[in-house]
Amino acid sequence: MPEVAVAGTDLGLTDEQQDFVRSVRDFCARECTPEKVRELLAGEDGHHSDEIARRMADLGWYGLCIPEEYGGSGGTFFDAVLFLEEWMRGEAPIGAYGVTLIVVGALNRFGTEEQKRDLLGRVAQGGSLAIAMSEPDSGSDVASLRTQARRDDGEWVLNGTKMWCSYAHKASHTLIVCRTEKGDNPHQGMSMVLVPRDAEGFTITPIDTMGGRETNELHLDNVRVPEDALLGIEGNGWTQLMAGLNNERVILAAMALGLAQRTFDQTLGYVKERKQFGRPVGSFQALQHRLADLATELTQVRLLVRWVAKLTDEDPGRMLPQEASMAKLAATELAKKAALEGVQMMGGYGYATEYPMERYLRSAVVTTIYGGTSEIQKNIIAKTLGL
Repeated sequence: MPEVAVAGTDLGLTDEQQDFVRSVRDFCARECTPEKVRELLAGEDGHHSDEIARRMADLGWYGLCIPEEYGGSGGTFFDAVLFLEEWMRGEAPIGAYGVTLIVVGALNRFGTEEQKRDLLGRVAQGGSLAIAMSEPDSGSDVASLRTQARRDDGEWVLNGTKMWCSYAHKASHTLIVCRTEKGDNPHQGMSMVLVPRDAEGFTITPIDTMGGRETNELHLDNVRVPEDALLGIEGNGWTQLMAGLNNERVILAAMALGLAQRTFDQTLGYVKERKQFGRPVGSFQALQHRLADLATELTQVRLLVRWVAKLTDEDPGRMLPQEASMAKLAATELAKKAALEGVQMMGGYGYATEYPMERYLRSAVVTTIYGGTSEIQKNIIAKTLGL
């Protein structure tokens, strides 16, 4: 089935940026065919291939947003957004990259020199990192988390349970958001501690979901890590989380945008080939209008996501709660809409597991849940409007 991208996906980019996008696009088309991906992921939990990650790292793409002194290739957050959209569109099996980039942002802002040289260096070579916030009774209300860390003989001792931790099974370290102090204000006394995957007492259990096994339940049973595993300042975890929300939401938005574009490409190719009543189904106005709407929304969301990325590059310390939440809300809801429309327009073929559309739908649904649900994003936007 031919894939036809929406015209203008490279519009507004410099020649260098267009070359970068094309190089990622060409790599995915050549190295990430469905047959090759199935072979790479045989026996794996989730959609992540260490081999593809290493090869992309060799090209400098994993080093985006990582300074050269730590082994990275430099680059801007805008560059990373371009990469995120393209590898999602091209279905490159590096599912752990998005959450890794979120942790990279936290390390850049709050990490010590030793932490940066070790962990950013690992990522630049194709390694993965994870972050654990949610708990069995703490989802959208992150401040209600109960996982604790206490000091003992020069170490941190962690106890608790974390849920929905994406790709912790692939990460060398997971950034655990925990409580190190008790207080009347739930936003106080939170900290971030880096826990290596092989730490004694640290158990990672995959969770079966409609999208596969890419998220995990974590158990920390008297897990001991050195005092220097603390990221940033003790008790400053909430502020550190808030400082990273711009990046996190735009990262998730860019990935959702890539998924929406992939879904659109597949649907467009199908309706041009599929014939009913003696002509392609794409010649029927009912489908034409739906595709025209999707094409318009894709362009709108792309402009929004890239605009917020540029604002972030202009002033990385600036908080953009309204703009980042708008980007996350718009992109993830579009991914879901594009997949639902794709299933409907492909009919039975869209519903069949032989074709990728039903998988795109399963992947799209969760984008409106993780990283702050669509309802939470709307609450934030409403608050910025003074409501």
